[in-house]
Amino acid sequence: MMEGKGSLNLPAGIEESWEVLLDSEVLKKCIMGCKKLELVEENKYEADISMGVAAVKGDYFSTIELSNIEKPKSYRMIVKGEGGPGSIEAIADIRLESVDDSATVLHYTYEAEVGGKVAMVGQRMLGGVAKLIIKDFFKKFGKELKKAEAHS
Repeated sequence: MMEGKGSLNLPAGIEESWEVLLDSEVLKKCIMGCKKLELVEENKYEADISMGVAAVKGDYFSTIELSNIEKPKSYRMIVKGEGGPGSIEAIADIRLESVDDSATVLHYTYEAEVGGKVAMVGQRMLGGVAKLIIKDFFKKFGKELKKAEAHS
């Protein structure tokens, strides 16, 4: 079991941050290696993700589900992925905290469990990979939010 948490300052108000965070086009651009992301039912997506990181290298068929949605404050994201290297299951809780009209703090906590061949790799290495994927997501998300702000 891998766990982590962090926070990120977003350059937009809470409503705008929320809108961008739940935009499937934005999610697709922000998830590392995401080749396809489509809405299959309300708040549930199917994704094809191709990872090229260490032992997690490979293609994963994934489902991403959003639950416990409390607009515009928080939601839970449940990710399940199956692929050649094994399986990944992760739960992330995301909470937005309004600072003012042009600033929001995003807090996140996550736990992830891996199975299959990928589980034989050391936890420390997998923990590093998980952090990398999450940091990459939020870095890209920050850029997407800036783009959205520039257009509004």
